[in-house]
Amino acid sequence: MYVVTGAGPVGYTIAEQLAGLGHPVRVLTRSGSGPDHPLVEKMRVDASDPDQLKEAVAGATAVFHCIHGSAYRAAAWAAELPQAEQVVMDAAAAAGAVVVFPESLYSYSEPERIMTESSHREAAGGKRGIRTALLKARREHAANTVSVVAGDFFGPRVKMAHAGERMVTPILSGKRLQFIGSANQPHSFTYVPDLAASMIAAAGKPEVWNSVLHAPTGAAVTQREIAVAHARAAGLTTPKVSAVPGWVLRAAGLVSTDMRELAELLYQFERPFVMDSSESQRILGLDPTPLPEAAATTMAWWRGADRGNS
Repeated sequence: MYVVTGAGPVGYTIAEQLAGLGHPVRVLTRSGSGPDHPLVEKMRVDASDPDQLKEAVAGATAVFHCIHGSAYRAAAWAAELPQAEQVVMDAAAAAGAVVVFPESLYSYSEPERIMTESSHREAAGGKRGIRTALLKARREHAANTVSVVAGDFFGPRVKMAHAGERMVTPILSGKRLQFIGSANQPHSFTYVPDLAASMIAAAGKPEVWNSVLHAPTGAAVTQREIAVAHARAAGLTTPKVSAVPGWVLRAAGLVSTDMRELAELLYQFERPFVMDSSESQRILGLDPTPLPEAAATTMAWWRGADRGNS
């Protein structure tokens, strides 16, 4: 039996894939959401509550911890994420289960270089420093863990992302797209079903536990190129694309907390921001879904042809 905490794009997709492979899955959320499938048990559980979680995780082979902060702010992350991960790892260790985490590129301390599994992850300050601290805590815990790093998300059910709702909605309505930083710098985007598949594969390979892997991720593309790929996949006209310069966001950050939090990660969009997943692909025996295929599936979901639960 497998346990998934959270039913956002990553958690939902992992549960869906596990059930499709014939595995019983227990999805833990406060709302009781998750895929509708005979092998999926949806439970109303507060994953930050040690007593509730210990009971829900008992008997699990692996726990996929896919819960994020309540807000995209360093203060919220610092207050919520370390404690929640400790509770999950404590429960998993007691159950003898491995914990698999989706992870971001935020902790990489030399992002101007192509980021590989062996790159330094020592970034400090703000949200980047919090991700660094979380990785350190995982290394030091008694539980077996695997962290699977992804680039910016795209795919079905992905809404709150640079290649999510803010990109797809204008494409579908024929309106101008506006990205941040630059629309013409290479950037790594990870298709969420590929991330889910790699997390499932990692859970079944004890030889990769207590390491950091990279989700299968295709060649870096610009924000303009990923938008064009989605429009083309949906048979729509090529969207007009522009970008908000970094100085505008930084200026807005002087009076807006949300803009300040966004501006903190502008380096990812003003310069090349590229990850390499070839070593993890070799280890896991997986390849990224080609962009045209991934974009077609994504746009079909947004149009409602494959919507299901969101």
